[in-house]
This record gives sequence, C-alpha cells and structure tokens, in this order.
Amino acid sequence: MQGIIAAVPTPVDAQGVPQKAPFLDHCRWALEHGCDALNVLGSTGEANSFDAATRREIMTWAAEAFDTARLMVGTGTPALAETFALTAHADAAGYGVALVLPPYYYKPADEDGLFRWYETLHHDLGPRRIEIYFYNFPQMTGITLSPRLIERLHRAYPERFTGIKDSSGDMAYCRTLKTMMPDFAVFPSSETSLAEAAASGFAGCISASVNQTAPLCAQVWQACAAPDAEMLTRIGAIRAAIASEPLIPAVKYLVARRTGAALWSETLPPFTSLTDAQMARLDQIDLTAPALTN
Repeated sequence: MQGIIAAVPTPVDAQGVPQKAPFLDHCRWALEHGCDALNVLGSTGEANSFDAATRREIMTWAAEAFDTARLMVGTGTPALAETFALTAHADAAGYGVALVLPPYYYKPADEDGLFRWYETLHHDLGPRRIEIYFYNFPQMTGITLSPRLIERLHRAYPERFTGIKDSSGDMAYCRTLKTMMPDFAVFPSSETSLAEAAASGFAGCISASVNQTAPLCAQVWQACAAPDAEMLTRIGAIRAAIASEPLIPAVKYLVARRTGAALWSETLPPFTSLTDAQMARLDQIDLTAPALTN
C-alpha cells in the first residue's frame, strides 16, 4: 500500500449513531478524487469512541463497498484480546492492513513489554495474512514506539509488521525508520511530508486533511521526484488552516460544507461543536478550485 491515504471521518447523527450512506458517499468521493487508499476507523474516524460492535459494523460497510486492497483499518485498543478480535474481523472482511495503536493505558510501558504485546497479537493471529502497521501517536497515547522496538518486531516477523503511520510530526523519526529498515513502509501523517517523500523513501502520507486536499496531493505524489513548489505551498497552507482548529470537528465541518449534509458536523463526546468564529475561519479556506469541488 502506498500513496495518498485519507484518514476518513465517520458521520454520526445527533444520537451518535454512525450513518452508512454518507460514510460510503464520502469514501467514494475520496477514492475518485485523488486518494490511493483510505484509513477507516483511525483517530479521524473517532474509532476509540465507538464500541467494538460498532467498529466491526463500520469496517464491514467499507469492505463490502470497496476494493479492500485500497483500505486499511484501525483495530487498536488497550485490551489485547479486543485488539485481536477486531483485527481478526478485519482479516475475515478482506482488509490487508490493520493500523494498531500500542496499549496506551498502563505506563510506563517498556520496550520488552510492548514487544511482548505485539508479539502476542502476531501469534494469536496465526495463519491470518493481515499485516500490521504500527500507529505512533505519542500526543494521544503517551507512548512513543521506539525505532529499536519497531525494528525488533519487523526483523522477527517481517511478513506481519510491515509499516507505520507516524503522527508524532517528527520527520527525523520517520527518516530514521527508513534508514534502519529500507523495506519498511513509512507514512507520515501530514501531506506536507510529500515534499521529501522521494528523497526519504516514504510510502506516502495518511492524513485527516487529505479529506480536503486529496486532489492536490495526488498531483504532487505523481510527480514526487520533482514536486511542484507552488502546489506544496498551497497544500501546506490548507493543512495549517485546518489544523489550527480542533482537527476532527474541522475536517467534518468541511465535509459538511462540500456535501451540504449538516449531519457531517456532528461529533462524538468529548468533542464539542465548533464556534461561529471557528467555522468562519474554516470558511475562509480556499477549496474552490475545480479539482477540489467536483
């Protein structure tokens, strides 16, 4: 898996119930407007605010509607047994890649303990072919997956632990992983990383704001050996404007603006509604180019 990957949001109604039709409509739009693949039920999808049954339902919606070779799904929880059950369900549904957070409740989590957790997940999955991408997001989990830990697991089980989404924002960390493991798929979480994707060997990016910038990002990715500086500047400005507000409510608000479907502005607790001032600032973002609105 490589290229431009949107971490897709999950539409819910006022009672917090996921809505299938608008979810699939947006996924389809993203795949038709520059995304090579989708990350279902990541942080942007509010995965950890849903119970396991709801997560299974949502991942099944996507798997039945789209080519699962173009999908990855978040299955991580602090509970190893639940993570296994969600990952096994993803495998049965046809997903090739599961994005797995570390067990983020008990701390400090030392390297050997984390190795044991991921190794146990691997053994529990047995002959299932689903690959695991690490999900490094220390700002949320309080845990940084060290390059040494990742290398140990990748070397021990190279067909299982094959990549990472890094949401730390630390590009030096991403470069270190590629230097240590040239065959390992590294996806930074911001499309601004596309400026160095070819030079650093990144597999692409997995980003929330790609839900808006996918058409532009696709053009940059297709010419990543010599990316267009003006296009990169525009992408960076859009990304910065979106990220300056509460990210997930902002992403959903902009989908609501594009589609005209107000329910997209609904989020799950602990998120709150955007203020009028926040919405006004988001309304100033230039997403009017034909490639972004078709």
